[in-house]
Amino acid sequence: MDGGMRAGWMGPSRLPAAPPGPGSDKRRRWRRGEPQPLAMSSPAALREGYEHFDPRAYLRNNYLPPRADFSSEEFVVPWKLRCLAETFASGEIRGRTLIDVGTGPTIYQLLSACDHFEEIVATDYLAVNREELGRWARGEPGAFDWSPFIQHVCKIEGRGEPWQDKERRLRQRLGRILPIDVHRPEPLGTPLRPRADALLSAFCLEAVSPDRAAFERALAHLGNLLRPGGHVLLLGALGESFYLAGPARLPVVPLQESDVREALAAAGFALRELRTYAMPPALRTGVDDVDGVFFAHAQKPLEG
Repeated sequence: MDGGMRAGWMGPSRLPAAPPGPGSDKRRRWRRGEPQPLAMSSPAALREGYEHFDPRAYLRNNYLPPRADFSSEEFVVPWKLRCLAETFASGEIRGRTLIDVGTGPTIYQLLSACDHFEEIVATDYLAVNREELGRWARGEPGAFDWSPFIQHVCKIEGRGEPWQDKERRLRQRLGRILPIDVHRPEPLGTPLRPRADALLSAFCLEAVSPDRAAFERALAHLGNLLRPGGHVLLLGALGESFYLAGPARLPVVPLQESDVREALAAAGFALRELRTYAMPPALRTGVDDVDGVFFAHAQKPLEG
């Protein structure tokens, strides 16, 4: 999938059958000899699949052309960046700490956020993703080149800022890169004090949850990291059942827009905005079977 991260946890149970409806025909019979998606039959089976996760292959699949095409706002990467830029431009989402849940090897989702928080805490289950992210944060040679993304965000934010200034600011504010398990009540292992002012998660929860109920529980667990009144921003896949990351072919819980709305409500969040994007045929490159992308802005109610 063309998203932020994919490894916040490995979980039990079995991937449910895709629901009937538009797009369900693409959950096709696999051709003879074609690799089968990994079944979520046990924690061990899912961990085995993620042991083969290749961050560089994932980045090539999703963050180089054709998906990372900045020539038109109609393409998926510019759409995601604009959703985030417009939401942060309101000035409402700000504070001391933002936690990015399941950052993976990507930083594009943090570019507009870095202007509004003193510290950004990146998190990921996989050590290989934390290492890849750390290489970029330290400015090491050979790290993935995010400069086209940074330049585009500076363009749509319209402040005339040199893109190198934003790159430097994000590196300065990317204070910690921590392990996380979104299926524990305390995803970081111990209670966070003080709790975060905002959470962001891109393409993580649906890729590491065995079913919709687990997706919902993971959202509720994230709420334990967030202060009352804090905001949560989600980017995720719609109608996706698998994605590729090198030799790994990994299952995803196929979500519909209604699933996202219901899960946020059940997890105790008040939905503020939900946008969707339909993946055009030209971007259906075979690295996944995604139908579209959603962007959600929700808020944790104030206590009492």
